[in-house]
Amino acid sequence: MANTPQPLRRTALLASGVALLGLLTACGNESATSSGTPQPSQAARTAGTAPGSGTATPGDTAPAVGATPTDTAGSASASARTDGRCHTSELRAAVGRVDPGAGQRNFPVVLTNTSDRTCTVYGYPGAAFVDASGKQLGPDPERAAGAPKTVTLTPGKSAWAGLSFSSPQISGSRTATPAALLVTPPDEREPLKVTWTAGEVPVGGNESSVSVTALDAGTGP
Repeated sequence: MANTPQPLRRTALLASGVALLGLLTACGNESATSSGTPQPSQAARTAGTAPGSGTATPGDTAPAVGATPTDTAGSASASARTDGRCHTSELRAAVGRVDPGAGQRNFPVVLTNTSDRTCTVYGYPGAAFVDASGKQLGPDPERAAGAPKTVTLTPGKSAWAGLSFSSPQISGSRTATPAALLVTPPDEREPLKVTWTAGEVPVGGNESSVSVTALDAGTGP
C-alpha cells in the first residue's frame, strides 16, 4: 500500500475526532431533554421533608423573603397572668363595720393583696378569736353553706368573707371579749392578726356558734 502523505493523515484524524465529539454531544442533549424538564437532584427532592416520608410536614415550609417571624411564646398579657395562690405574707386582713340584723351580728373579714403580683384565693378563710395571751376563745367558726369560687386579686384588690353570730344579748350565750381575730388565708398556715374592737362574742352555751362564708370579690356588702 502506498504511504499516505503525513499532512493528509493528520487531517483525517482531526476530522474523525470532530465527528466523534459531535456524536457524544448529541447523545448527551437527547438524555437531558428526553423528559422535557431537567429533574432536580435527590437532595433537592427531599429537603424540608420528614425523614423517610417523602412528604413535607407542617412547620417545614420556609418563610417568605422579608417576612417577620411571629413569636407566640409568652404572648399572653402580663395583666391577665396569675402566679398561683396568695400567701399570707402578701395579704393584709381587716374587719369591717358590723351589719346588725334580725338578732345577728355580721362582719366582713377583708383580705387585700399588698404584693406586686396577681394571685388568687379560693374557699373559706380560717378564723379564731383569741385573748391577749393568744389563747383561743370558743370553738372554730362553722363554714356557712355556699359555692366557693376562685377570686383573682390584682395588686391592691380585695376579697371578703362574712363572719356572723347571734347577738349575745339575745341568745343568752356565754361570752368573752377577744383581743384579736386571727385570720388565716385559704391553704395557708400562718394567720394574720386583726385587733378586735367590736365587743363581746359568744364562746359557749346556747346559740354560741360563729359562722364564716366563702370568700367573694370586693370588701363586703
